[in-house]
Amino acid sequence: MTTATPATPALVGALSDTAALFGRQMRHLLRMPAKLLSATVMPVAYVALFGVLFGSAMAAPGGDYQDYLMAGILAQTMLTNLSSTALGVATDLGNGLVDRFRSLPMSSGSVLAARTASAVVVSALSILVMSGVGYGIGWRLRAGVLDALLGFGLLLLLGLAMSWLGALLGLLLRDAEAISSVAVLVVLPLTFLSNAFIPLTGLPGWLRAVCEWNPLSAVVTACRQLFGNATGPTADSLPGQHPLAVGTALVLALLLVAAPLAVRAYRRTATR
Repeated sequence: MTTATPATPALVGALSDTAALFGRQMRHLLRMPAKLLSATVMPVAYVALFGVLFGSAMAAPGGDYQDYLMAGILAQTMLTNLSSTALGVATDLGNGLVDRFRSLPMSSGSVLAARTASAVVVSALSILVMSGVGYGIGWRLRAGVLDALLGFGLLLLLGLAMSWLGALLGLLLRDAEAISSVAVLVVLPLTFLSNAFIPLTGLPGWLRAVCEWNPLSAVVTACRQLFGNATGPTADSLPGQHPLAVGTALVLALLLVAAPLAVRAYRRTATR
């Protein structure tokens, strides 16, 4: 007969709390469809803008620009989880919701886990809508189904890591204007110092090295390979030769750092 360890009831309780709060987050989203629109309309606009307007004037090495573009657009959209989660956490702190949670016998980490999990669900919806629009402008998955699913899974892992980083940011700053300013300072360099929209071959050596070690570049290259799309010239660096392994490792490292720090910051905030 298996005996339960002392940690088992706490784990079960934390999972139960997370499931209940996740259901609350999803019901809240359904009652406010405008939030879902904001998570889908802008990404669709990016696909249309870059894929249709710029695609006719830009060339991608080894394939169509639409094929080259889609992995970059999808990955860039995952970065927006940083600001959306941070603003959501800051709102909960400001309207007294955290104080109500504090009065209940519930796991502190479950509050953040539910919010980040709901962000991943919204990210999955964004990916689905953007993929449909991308298909309409000529993008195609040219690899196997399992490879494509692995690529989408890597994108969602990036979205999850950015959500936990956003939770930490919201707990530390608590102000919407400050959060928006810091989020821009994080997202813009990650996006434009990467291969999301253009190949890196024409960059100076030192800048190209910075861009290659950008986690977004590794994720984008890995997704392009998994989708069977054009990747451009392969760099001799470790991220260029093994983008899937490097991209996964960098995203997991970010997640393993941001999640514990966010939970610690939440416990500090909730006990004040």
